[in-house]
Amino acid sequence: MSIRINGLDTHYMYRDVVDIVEQAGERLDLIMIPKVGTAADVYAVDMLVTQVEDAMGYKKRIGFEHIIETALGMQNVSEIAAASKRNESLHFGVADYAASTRARTTSIGGVHPDYSVLTDKLEGEERQIHWGDMWHYAIARMVVAARANGLRPIDGPFGDFKDPDGFKAAAKRAAVLGCEGKWAIHPSQITLANEVMSPSESEILKANRILEAMADAEASGKGAVSLDGRLIDYASIKQAEVLVEKAKQIAGQ
Repeated sequence: MSIRINGLDTHYMYRDVVDIVEQAGERLDLIMIPKVGTAADVYAVDMLVTQVEDAMGYKKRIGFEHIIETALGMQNVSEIAAASKRNESLHFGVADYAASTRARTTSIGGVHPDYSVLTDKLEGEERQIHWGDMWHYAIARMVVAARANGLRPIDGPFGDFKDPDGFKAAAKRAAVLGCEGKWAIHPSQITLANEVMSPSESEILKANRILEAMADAEASGKGAVSLDGRLIDYASIKQAEVLVEKAKQIAGQ
């Protein structure tokens, strides 16, 4: 169970923490903190939660989820990720982030035609327009900060819930960058998020084949081996192990 409190920029935050933690007790697993801007923000909530837990005699410690959704938060994302032992995940709050950076868009998590590349003029060929992902840098930076500190990176919302293909495309981009989850702001997006963020059968099969091939190579004293015409080495093992372990976790839920 995770509860999203009001931000530290409001006077509601402290009462949210006190009332919820005192009354929810050890049934509460996580607190989601919006608009985290600095490591000091994390410390402030940590201090308040610790005092309530100690006063109530709780043994279970509540974890933190942080929404990175401002320019200040993205600037300090590495320090935020390392600010507390309670930290468990970082979430990209794309709408408020766009407002904070004054991005020229009104969509939530979608693409924009102006964020594109126009191919060079080539004789006899028509110039092509290739749209880009305007959130690539922000998500990639958040993922690095999360993974470097042992946290889970989660992509944020996709506002057009009538566009399942657009949602899946955004989720796939985030998954490729290292995110292991995506928000669903409408019931119809839950199945889509689970589908995209779960390894496919073909991916699991390939990962297991990599592990088997490397096990055979190791038994022969080799540090690398060819599989399907491609080189795989010990770095490939780590990648495959992550994917297989994720599949086992999902299957065990």
